[in-house]
Amino acid sequence: MSATTDKAGATSKGLAGTWHIDVAHSAVEFTVTHLMLSKVRGRFTDISGTVQTDGTPDGSQIEVDIGAASISTHDDARDAHLRSADFFDVQKFPRIKFVSTAIKSKGDSDFRVTGNLTIRDVTRPVEMDVSREGSGRDPWGNDRAGFSGTLRLDRRDFGLTWNQALETGGVLVSNDVKLTVDVELTHKAE
Repeated sequence: MSATTDKAGATSKGLAGTWHIDVAHSAVEFTVTHLMLSKVRGRFTDISGTVQTDGTPDGSQIEVDIGAASISTHDDARDAHLRSADFFDVQKFPRIKFVSTAIKSKGDSDFRVTGNLTIRDVTRPVEMDVSREGSGRDPWGNDRAGFSGTLRLDRRDFGLTWNQALETGGVLVSNDVKLTVDVELTHKAE
């Protein structure tokens, strides 16, 4: 969120205030390796959050809240297992949270976002590379901005340690998780 005019012609310095995640146009998705040979993708469908900003990266704060029980991999049995105490333990730890600690510009549309990610009862610092996809005004007079980000994490760092060794070597589920975040933010125009 620099004070420049972007592709859509909006000046971000004039867009200070509170931005809200538009859930219908946002996604938090993940990819893990299964059986050491194929990718399994999933997503969380219950997401909310805000970005408080003065129009500059340094003057911005991100907070995201995710319902752990909203996990979906398009397989009911696997999703039930992911919700169990073996993984997210959603009965005991219903929310996943992210709160930024710093946002630094890496160019006109690229940022490094650092913050604290809490899964289960474990909070760890993470870094995410984020790109601004664009911004502009929608037909209803609201300002909108789109951002995409990726990060990799080791699920064991957050207490997600369940696994099974394979007879051929390796494990059933990779410890390395790729997280992809695509958000559309909305801001009520003055």
